[in-house]
Amino acid sequence: MKIVFMGTPEFSVPTLLKLIEEHEVSAVLTQPDRPKGRGKKLAFSQVKDVAVEHNIMVFQPEKLKNDRETIEKLKEIEPDFIIVVAFGQILPKEVLDIPKFCCINLHASLLPKNRGAAPINWAIINGDKVAGNTTMLMGEGLDTGDMLLKQEVEITEDMTYGQLHDKLSVLGAELVSDTIKKYALGEIIPEKQVDSDSNYAKMLNKEVALINWNKTAIEISNFIRGLNPKPTAYTIYENQIMKIYKAKFIDEKCKHTPGYITEVSTSGIKVEASIGVILIKELQFPGGKVMNVVEFLRGHEIKIGTILSSEFISRDR
Repeated sequence: MKIVFMGTPEFSVPTLLKLIEEHEVSAVLTQPDRPKGRGKKLAFSQVKDVAVEHNIMVFQPEKLKNDRETIEKLKEIEPDFIIVVAFGQILPKEVLDIPKFCCINLHASLLPKNRGAAPINWAIINGDKVAGNTTMLMGEGLDTGDMLLKQEVEITEDMTYGQLHDKLSVLGAELVSDTIKKYALGEIIPEKQVDSDSNYAKMLNKEVALINWNKTAIEISNFIRGLNPKPTAYTIYENQIMKIYKAKFIDEKCKHTPGYITEVSTSGIKVEASIGVILIKELQFPGGKVMNVVEFLRGHEIKIGTILSSEFISRDR
């Protein structure tokens, strides 16, 4: 098949590599190069890196719907399929109508659940037991197209966003490959989504990543796992931002205000929630590296009786 691929982040890379292996990838669309790091040098997306390495034509429209030159080039290519994996733009109908067969999108959730920008994070944050991928026909809405194929992944008790992300990324490549073959052979009957069963997995930012100690310890534990390694859950300790990478839920009765530090030891830092206790195992303060609690306590002090704050500080972390 002749394929046009659209994607940007690391999640998209396994699918692109699979398509290069099995089909003719005629062009890749990805987001424009962005400033990155302290030097703010322009950096390629991970998808562009792969495309350049394989000598594939690359387009980087700021807004595809306004880029006549790129749209006309896509029409000239006459692709059989357009495959989209975390591209970051909604495609206009003119582009959706270009391929011989269809535009297929890989979305990292079991649609119609967790539509939107951060489905993997929110699956863990919301305490879901199962996550997965869905391939769907692309429409003009946000993740609302007819579903094609699905695959499920169990979310274990200690699984982080990073671990689930990597697993779904690799499995998604296989799902897209399977979808292309079966769709071209007419072996898939598209299934409409039930909008009433849907929810929106909104994008995460610094304010959303702030831990609310008035929630239960189970909810906070899920929250920390769902934001590890990024954007990373955090709290405020004596007016400093404390990022928390790893923590454990403990079923203990609470006697103090939520956020109260009750115990500091080499086992971890115990913090009371509204119900239950969080045992912090791995953390980071500004200017320091990520450390487990044992390492951290060798050169720093955490005071018992301090109340961790859930008040947002509007400044760089």
